[in-house]
Amino acid sequence: MKQLLLLLFSMIASAVQAQNLYSKAYGSPKDTPVIFIHGGPSGNATLFEGTTAQKLADKGFYVIVYDRRGEGRSKDDHAAMTFKESFEDLNQIYATYHLKKANILAHSFGGIIGTLFTRQFPEKVSSLTLAGALFSQQETYDHILKEAKEKFKNDPSQLQEIAEIENLSKNSAAYRKRCYEMASKMNFFSMPSPTPESKQLRQAYEAGEFYANNFRNQESPLKFYKNESQNNIDNTSVLNEIKKRGIPIFAVYGKDDGIFSKKQLNDMKTIAGKNHFKIIDNCSHYLFVDQQNEFLQFMGENLK
Repeated sequence: MKQLLLLLFSMIASAVQAQNLYSKAYGSPKDTPVIFIHGGPSGNATLFEGTTAQKLADKGFYVIVYDRRGEGRSKDDHAAMTFKESFEDLNQIYATYHLKKANILAHSFGGIIGTLFTRQFPEKVSSLTLAGALFSQQETYDHILKEAKEKFKNDPSQLQEIAEIENLSKNSAAYRKRCYEMASKMNFFSMPSPTPESKQLRQAYEAGEFYANNFRNQESPLKFYKNESQNNIDNTSVLNEIKKRGIPIFAVYGKDDGIFSKKQLNDMKTIAGKNHFKIIDNCSHYLFVDQQNEFLQFMGENLK
């Protein structure tokens, strides 16, 4: 009787999780499946969904977007924000859309989740595409602060702030937050010379329903750093392990994505391989908006 009750509770919990998890598919289930993993913690898939999901589907892909539990449109006050929970959410997407294997498309912090998921569930991943994705986090933070010291070398107040950041625990939500705030001050997430196409995409997104639902749970990073022990990761060895398993890795980055050093981009080129790697000019962190046509071309050429 006790075992039956535990099984019933587990089934109810799974059903509640499935109901709370926002997801949507674009394209035909007969086409090549692609699952988009958004950034974060405290992220969502609204920008990708509102600008790019349907266009990628139009190239012959079955594109699935979702917001992780406790983030964005998948509101859940009880979410723990751990990698284990992220894997449960992703496995729920496979179950919901009846997928045995899929191509993972991971952006920003989603690259950490996508990489760790691929290592743990290699039988479920046809390929892993890293799009402006994090992989060696401390190198990213070090690079941001190094660039900030140079840019603000004549600004005592900014140098004082950088010193304060460097004295924080590198495994804390505050350290991550303030590093990225410093990156924003240097316009590291902004496209250098917006094109008419990128401006139009942004304007249409900001005028539409997806921007209106661009909810971000500001508690997510705090929960993540409280509950997840793996919170400042270098996935270089994991990516090499995945490659040895025979799972293709593709990588596309903006040339002007300031959070990555030249060394990091060269390291990624070595990991993915020259023919699986692309740098896009006049392009920053949100490359599927900054240079959407080149991004879609890269996806179409590689995943088909």
